[in-house]
Amino acid sequence: MKGSKKILALLLVLAMGMTMLAGCSSTPTATESPAATDDGAAATETPAASEAPAETRPNRLIYGSSTEISGDIGPDAWWTNNATDQMIRDLINDYNVVTFDQDGAMVENASVLDGAITSVENEDGSKTFTVKIKQGLTYNNGEPITAADYCAYALIGYSPAAKEAGSGMVPLELVGTAEYQNGDVNYISGLRLVDEYTYAITVSADVLPYYYEETYANLKPLYLPMYASAPLTVKDDGQGVYLDGGELVADEINATRYMYDSPVSAGPYTLVSLDTGTLQATLELNPNYAGNFEGQKPSIQTIVITKSEVSTAIDSLRTGAVDLLDTLSDGNTEINPALDLVEEGGYDYVSFERNGYGKLQFVCDFGPTQFPAVRQAVALLLDRNEFANQYCAGYGSVVDGPYGLCMWMYKESQEFFADNIDSYAYNPDRAVEILEADGWTLNADGTPYSGTGLRYKEVTAEEAGDYALNVTLDDGRILMPLHIMWASSEDNPISELLAVMLVNGEQTAAAGMEIEMTVMSFTDLLNYLYRDATVDERYGVPTYGMFNLATGFTQVYNQAYYYSEDPAYMGTYNNNFILDDELAQLAWDMVYGVEAGDDAAYLDMWQKFMDRWNELLPDVPLYSNIYYTVFPDWLQGYDQSSYWDFSQAVLYASIENAE
Repeated sequence: MKGSKKILALLLVLAMGMTMLAGCSSTPTATESPAATDDGAAATETPAASEAPAETRPNRLIYGSSTEISGDIGPDAWWTNNATDQMIRDLINDYNVVTFDQDGAMVENASVLDGAITSVENEDGSKTFTVKIKQGLTYNNGEPITAADYCAYALIGYSPAAKEAGSGMVPLELVGTAEYQNGDVNYISGLRLVDEYTYAITVSADVLPYYYEETYANLKPLYLPMYASAPLTVKDDGQGVYLDGGELVADEINATRYMYDSPVSAGPYTLVSLDTGTLQATLELNPNYAGNFEGQKPSIQTIVITKSEVSTAIDSLRTGAVDLLDTLSDGNTEINPALDLVEEGGYDYVSFERNGYGKLQFVCDFGPTQFPAVRQAVALLLDRNEFANQYCAGYGSVVDGPYGLCMWMYKESQEFFADNIDSYAYNPDRAVEILEADGWTLNADGTPYSGTGLRYKEVTAEEAGDYALNVTLDDGRILMPLHIMWASSEDNPISELLAVMLVNGEQTAAAGMEIEMTVMSFTDLLNYLYRDATVDERYGVPTYGMFNLATGFTQVYNQAYYYSEDPAYMGTYNNNFILDDELAQLAWDMVYGVEAGDDAAYLDMWQKFMDRWNELLPDVPLYSNIYYTVFPDWLQGYDQSSYWDFSQAVLYASIENAE
């Protein structure tokens, strides 16, 4: 199988969604006709009392985030972190050459490009894209942006130092990046600095065709002085681009992840500060920003991003502690109270189908969850319809795979799902049958399962791994208990509901399964999920077999790297740690075996991928819901949808009577 691919583009996407705004109007009272003056002119009526001037308010928006800021918000996107971190990155970084318009169509960024991107197919099957950047673009500090800055993004991202720092990009699509990252050469042969404002990028024939082909041309500017103490410059002497003037150091690259003191960036906003105690971020308008692909520039001067606790979120909105609650999902504790607030007056909302899903995510390379039968049994022991009804409260539904309700592929696959996809409807008896067929038929002493208590299974030494709860019998047999370690985040209503319906459910104990719930910060959860030993060595040891998470998708639905068997993707993208040749190949073929624009072929491969995914069940898909974002009615022009998140919607918004 061919290798996987990491998309270079930071993609901004907007799908058409229905915006529902609460508003009010008043009918003007009738007035008398002006009295005639002696000269026949109409006299202007003087009002009895002047109206009070409209109240002004700070040109500031306080964003209440549902996830804590980890602080990992460096200007690049080489590290994977939570949604709030990524949103901050999106707010302070732009000037991608390829993006998406409001209808979800791929477009070239007119604010960045001087003319259209061109491409040429080479004799060896590779393709070269040529990109010309407009003159006059600058960073937030006023320094000019040239083609060299776009090349710098690749030179840093593919560098041996970035790889050593535990970040960087996997060198698959761009010609010459593998040799560069391995240290065999000091240049990237497939990236050329044509002139001061033009670069050319050549992609390998191995990653062509590609359904999202034009994203290959996409890079973004990167400010080199932030990444190295030595003064570096980008040069091209005819072999490809390289860095001249010093060496990159892993520690210096890693330090940019937590650079809070006004980092140099090129987005609509500038990060002014981040309080490492409260993890509250403050951003200010970047006056040098040229606008998004439509030339749109934001008008809101200051954005404050702070953690909003689920239990007090609506009260925080009511009191003005926060001004906007984004993507509310819990129907009972969030959406219904928010709509009550709207009905009281003074607040608006937008609602849209979620481009993603909530899930129980499994680790597939150790402990009981390495076995598909166990993963299937967990799904069968949870009444997902009832779970969705209770959590979503009518604002969402169960899904049966890694997709969102808004996706066109799903909307066109109803018959396919009905005929081919196992819904894993609640069925404890079937769960037991599957477990017994998979060998979970023993007591802890190796005798046949008594019918009560914890089930065990005889496993090989390789299957046993370092799972701490294994039992080794006197005869050398290794028995694994059906005990799943579950990592859950704090203040999470989904976890609370799962604890009632699954962990403490009679059906789970009756099936001979135990699920042990450990509550931790979301940052800790992610570190365990990614097995990030660079933060702390304890995270690098496989510990938990199950995580409850939510996943959002971009318009580029490329699962190849999430299910790749390439070790380079393990932990960061393939954090299921699943190795399946068929699944990996289908994920690859879905995008790399389809010509750009061939929707029918893409849909066919998407369905085949879903079929295999459904059999292996690396996650238990829980729900995809209708999101609600709520804000005061003085926030004007805010329009969010399935593919258009806060970082894009806020560019079009304004504050009424702002100072």
